[in-house]
Amino acid sequence: MSTGVQFTGTLTPNQTQSWFTFNWPTAWHVVWYMMPATPITGAKLDWSVSVEKGAGTVCTYWITVKNLTANTITFEGRYAILN
Repeated sequence: MSTGVQFTGTLTPNQTQSWFTFNWPTAWHVVWYMMPATPITGAKLDWSVSVEKGAGTVCTYWITVKNLTANTITFEGRYAILN
């Protein structure tokens, strides 16, 4: 398994925004998760991931993240490659 940080984002209270990352091999099984970069009591994020097949054997991940709190949150978009 391999893990890492793909991007860092900041969301204002109740804001939703999308990020994308491209040229990932379609053969990989990738799990995406969001982690607050600085601890905030009660920090809550929700996210969804969509996959768009690219040319041949690569794809693009679209990651939509929503801040569920009344505080601005900076977070890391992290991944884990399972195979």
